[in-house]
Amino acid sequence: MRYCLNASTIRPTPLLDKIRIAGEVGYGAIELWHEDIDAYIADGGVLAEVKNALADQGLAVPTTIYLAGWFDATPEAYPVALDECKRRMGQAAELGASYVIASPPAGEADYDIGAARYRELLEVGATMGVKPSMEFIGFVEQFTTIEDALDVMERCGHPDATTVLDPYHVFRGGGDMESILKLKPEQVAISHFSDTPDTPSREKQHDHNRVMPGEGHLDLANYCALLQEISYEGWLSLELFNEKHWAEDPAEVARVGLEKMQGIAKV
Repeated sequence: MRYCLNASTIRPTPLLDKIRIAGEVGYGAIELWHEDIDAYIADGGVLAEVKNALADQGLAVPTTIYLAGWFDATPEAYPVALDECKRRMGQAAELGASYVIASPPAGEADYDIGAARYRELLEVGATMGVKPSMEFIGFVEQFTTIEDALDVMERCGHPDATTVLDPYHVFRGGGDMESILKLKPEQVAISHFSDTPDTPSREKQHDHNRVMPGEGHLDLANYCALLQEISYEGWLSLELFNEKHWAEDPAEVARVGLEKMQGIAKV
């Protein structure tokens, strides 16, 4: 398994420091958020500086995060949403990202419309050299499981259709970890990684409830075994939104997270 740091884990840290910490701690990659990139540029930075920082640390960028508003936009609003997706895909491509994560709607989802639009995103991405990957989210209204992602991927009918795995979202969406076995390795863009506590109840949990791997109740060793069973050889990316850790030394948070991932994946 290869280890990646999702920038959300140390969110308050400045962008270039996030990159430096990921490299110095020993990660092979970092997932970057477009809101961080846009804020850096708005403060006078340029994308070339971000690229140079990544190169200095020898870090890959498996994904950037995220494309929004494309799945459920009204016909009138869709062109604007698509333009913003194109802008973000352009950023992702310039940073050398393999994928850009495309998020589902928070409410009801028309899978036929979503599939057609996902195919369009993939076709646009192919012209830029980056692949949008459709994430399921455990706490949204409808698009919550591996099966939901597979449904839209199949309706989409594009060979580059992928999803993002995450044990937290499988749990939060009421899914089954064994559903990983329904996927081919090439259908998984990346695997996010975290644990979750017993309380609050599953239905009341949100991203901020995530905890370090091994500090919750999820069977993450089995999760990793299932990834290995489908021959997934991609990135395992530490993704937390924990305010307690945001207040701590970011290098220490990143270091502890890497050690915990390595201890569970044992690869």
